[in-house]
Amino acid sequence: MGKTGTVGGTTAAGEENTGFIILISLVATIGGFLFGYDSGVINGTVDGLKAAFQSDAAVTGFNVASMLLGCAVGAWFAGTLADRYGRRTMQLWAAVFFLVSAWGSGIATSSAEFVVYRVIGGLAVGAASVMSPAYISEVAPARYRGRLATVQQIAIISGLFCSFLSNWWLAGHAGASTAVLWLGYEAWRWMFWAEIVPAVLFLVALFFIPESPRYLVARGLKERAGRVLARLYGAGAGERKRAEIEASLAADHHRPRLSDLVSKATGRVRPIVWVGIGLAVFQQLVGINVVFYYGAVLWQAVGFSENDALLINVLSGALSIGACLVTVALIDRIGRKPLLWIGSAGMAVTLSLVAWAFASGTLVDGRLQLPGQMGVLALVAANAYVVFFNVSWGPVMWVMLGEMFPNQIRGSGLAVAGLAQWTANFVITWTFPMLLGGIGLAGAYGLYAAAAFVSVGFVLRYVHETRGRELEQMEG
Repeated sequence: MGKTGTVGGTTAAGEENTGFIILISLVATIGGFLFGYDSGVINGTVDGLKAAFQSDAAVTGFNVASMLLGCAVGAWFAGTLADRYGRRTMQLWAAVFFLVSAWGSGIATSSAEFVVYRVIGGLAVGAASVMSPAYISEVAPARYRGRLATVQQIAIISGLFCSFLSNWWLAGHAGASTAVLWLGYEAWRWMFWAEIVPAVLFLVALFFIPESPRYLVARGLKERAGRVLARLYGAGAGERKRAEIEASLAADHHRPRLSDLVSKATGRVRPIVWVGIGLAVFQQLVGINVVFYYGAVLWQAVGFSENDALLINVLSGALSIGACLVTVALIDRIGRKPLLWIGSAGMAVTLSLVAWAFASGTLVDGRLQLPGQMGVLALVAANAYVVFFNVSWGPVMWVMLGEMFPNQIRGSGLAVAGLAQWTANFVITWTFPMLLGGIGLAGAYGLYAAAAFVSVGFVLRYVHETRGRELEQMEG
């Protein structure tokens, strides 16, 4: 990320305020950190929720998955509202919702109350999931846009890792997640309250970053956009970039709207929108969030103690961060598409091994016992699967959604893809406890392996490379 060379052939790197670009991108990724933390914190609270609310498998599954309903709504409305009110404005609202959800989830006294606060948190997660990568893509030069956008996934995984670590420490300190910790409250409640600190940091930091210049141009605020672009790229380069953005929007003089997703020439939804939906859905069909949301339950189901299961989650989080660092090094060198199909193939193999290991087990007193070294195989293969996901689909899907849509439809395209992603996430998360009681762990992981195999063909057939292309060059 030096200060020599060219950016997309138009913006001189020597004029860039690289440090400022990195700084404001990092602020945006705090939303990703909270996205990860809010998603992962539920992992250690399942036993506490069951005990506090006396819930059965279906209700517990809904309690865990309820946030995802908010995520779907948040992603849908954030994309379209961001075209009206701005990327930064929607992130500010997300920060407020993170705060409300973190506090309320911890004080909830019933499943219904808990669900309300989790849905509020879901609205924040959904908004952050589409706005953070969109914001980073719209302020970063093409030559290192992929690396900066990948930091968003590192932030997500770091949030997951910190939630796993916090859950493990709090449960260990109290003796169990259901045991009283401080001030008469159980440890699982403190797991939610720990999120308040980064949520406050995110809210404060957002007041110190500028609005997206591409949004400002689209809203006709050209002078303000020029000032932001000058601060990002230098006066001369900023003015040229503003002209490029204006030219990319010139074919459609109206402000961005949802109907732009339909091609005027064919009267059908643009192909790029279907590709975005496919990327979003396949990222969930491979079952990754079963590991993130139910990891503790999964490993306890095959004989590990609660403490050991929570520690395995910490290991998975650390491996995920390492995998994302590999992606940072590779994504702007070898591209997005190769990482996706390699990841799909790796996940297909490792998920098949996990399913095979679980299929060899027998139920003893309601718990799955794996023979010989099958427990080790399941543990190693599951963590290898996590690595393959986080070196490919984890970060690359969000990078591509943030950059693959033309300027005119970026907000709307992200809204639709985000809705599809979180809807698929909800279905996978909600159905897992029922699959566990129906076809078992082996059957569930067999389904996820099949989805990974299909995703290889989807990537090779429909996904087009976006490495090194300016956002104004994207076609839909």
